[in-house]
Amino acid sequence: MAIVVQKYGGSSVADTDKIRTVARRVRETKDRGFDVVVVVSAMGKTTDELLERAKGISSSPSRRELDMLLSCGERASMALLVMALHEVGVDAVSLTGSQSGIITDARHSGARIIEVRPFRVADELARGKVVVVAGFQGVSYQREVTTLGRGGSDTTAVALAGALGAEYCEICSDVDGIYTTDPRMVDAAKLIETISHDAMLELASHGARVLHAESVAFAREQGVALWARATGGGSVGGTRIDRPTDASRDHAVTGVSAQRNLVRLRASGAQSMDRMLAAAADASLPVLHMDADHEIADLWFGLDDVHDWPNLRTKLLGQVEIEERCGAVSLVGDFVGRNAAKLSKARSVAAGMGLSLKAMATSPLRATLFCDDADVEALTQALHRAFCE
Repeated sequence: MAIVVQKYGGSSVADTDKIRTVARRVRETKDRGFDVVVVVSAMGKTTDELLERAKGISSSPSRRELDMLLSCGERASMALLVMALHEVGVDAVSLTGSQSGIITDARHSGARIIEVRPFRVADELARGKVVVVAGFQGVSYQREVTTLGRGGSDTTAVALAGALGAEYCEICSDVDGIYTTDPRMVDAAKLIETISHDAMLELASHGARVLHAESVAFAREQGVALWARATGGGSVGGTRIDRPTDASRDHAVTGVSAQRNLVRLRASGAQSMDRMLAAAADASLPVLHMDADHEIADLWFGLDDVHDWPNLRTKLLGQVEIEERCGAVSLVGDFVGRNAAKLSKARSVAAGMGLSLKAMATSPLRATLFCDDADVEALTQALHRAFCE
């Protein structure tokens, strides 16, 4: 039978009633004739709560021990979901990341998947079972438990879908797909029915939180079709993320994404640049953008996945300029970053609001405007109004 991989986020498994809802949805998929692999995140805010406990013990906890701690959240979800599946008459088994063959590099608190060896998963599917996998985690060649960073359950699901040759991979959450911008910011945001892997990767890398950026990159590399759907919405609707078609190349702006809680590091002189990059590499900073000439270099990154920022900030003080409470708004669409008219219009929108932009960066599919954190929502609304409505 064809294989479907489904991933359920923390909000979808936040309590026992929601876990039962997921179990019924999985059973419906199984009843339609598919073999099903399910990847689950930790329940609700479990990961944040575990992080707070760690910080209550140590201001700079060991990354290895953080991985051991945080991996517990997904294991609890997988076991509870299997119990719920048993209650609705579905034969199922739970597997950890290591049991599922998720092999990563040795970096803790942000490992990358090197390969997937899903032999145990395939064996259990052959026995007619639904396989429930703990997302967000794997094992290194040194047999160390590793975690993939925030949002890593998406990557687990896509990696398994590629390795198993799945028909498609569903990313199920409390939203019913990908919108032209965050509907909580802009009432006029519209559901996107189809989007290319490349455009989705730009949106996910620059603030759209429905999908994890690395999972989209995996899907693109392995040719996996993704569906972003609401857990309670059944098997219809949502957004399909796949290879681009001629019809999708309309040269319009696909969406507007927003980011908050950014930091800019500025180094002056070659030695200062070298120290800044060495510190960024040592801390595995998730670099968003870097701009440099022979005198000054600016490095931008987000704090969401930087657990030990206070200590790193102390190390950098006196070596580089540090500007916190920054934000960014990105226009994403086919060749947006190569269209001078669109770039000029975006700057004019910001100027018309009286905003002084900190920087602007482009790629073929994106134009990013850096601003103060406090201006992100207003700039998102203005750019969406100018380009998407």
